Amino acid sequence: MRREKILNAWAFLLLLLGTAIMLGPFIWSISTSLKDQRNVFQIPPKWIPDPFTFKNYVDVWDEVPLLSGMLNSAIIVVLVLVIGIFTSTMAAYAFAKINFPFKEPIFLALLGTMMIPYAVVMIPQFIMFSKLDWVDTLLPLIVPGLFGNIVIIFFLRQFLQSALPDELIEAAKIDGSGFFHTFFKIVIPTAKPAIAAQAALSFMGIWNDFLGPLIYLHSPEKQTIQVVIAQMQALYMGSSNYPLILAASIISMVPCIIIFLFCQKYFVQSLAITGIKG
Repeated sequence: MRREKILNAWAFLLLLLGTAIMLGPFIWSISTSLKDQRNVFQIPPKWIPDPFTFKNYVDVWDEVPLLSGMLNSAIIVVLVLVIGIFTSTMAAYAFAKINFPFKEPIFLALLGTMMIPYAVVMIPQFIMFSKLDWVDTLLPLIVPGLFGNIVIIFFLRQFLQSALPDELIEAAKIDGSGFFHTFFKIVIPTAKPAIAAQAALSFMGIWNDFLGPLIYLHSPEKQTIQVVIAQMQALYMGSSNYPLILAASIISMVPCIIIFLFCQKYFVQSLAITGIKG
């Protein structure tokens, strides 16, 4: 018992240290965003701003097109998540519970695409979208995501294989339930925790995407929030206006924090269900 208590104490200390390392920069960013510009580099550094001001948040909202950037990012996120998660869930159900010719080779081929770096397909994709006259529109950032994501498909397939009994599917078929009725009434409710967890992760990935919008979006009114902040860094870095830059960064993080807090319980549920059934 004593050995177990010592191990638990060391584990707690290590977790506490890791928490401090991860939260430290975030707390310092919030602190700096609430400081005057002249107090950023004061020695010794102060974690609690003195004076405490929200002026940076007001100024950055007035001087930088954060609203248009957030709206553009929101359009991409909503369309890709709603349609992309739906198609990914349908594909995962097909790979998990439906037998069709060449199912395993097709799935392995899809998994193989995960090994291809984005840098390999970046130029061919740009040429293709350029010929379609989609450059400087949101379409190159939306359309590819509408057909599903192999990472989400793989995760949901594994989840459905362990959490959804074959007997339940067979019973639904005996009762006359078709593919879509079974999908909407049985599959989606069963996979709800896993879908919510993947939606949260996908939201953060799409919202924080920088390279794609940087490549395809040129007009200021069409740029996403991350590109807006990057341009803001180039504009204000010379004047060392770090409070203004960090205020914009904190504003851009708010939607991700809200989504994570809302979906946090689904992460635990999806892992627990998979562990129990597996």
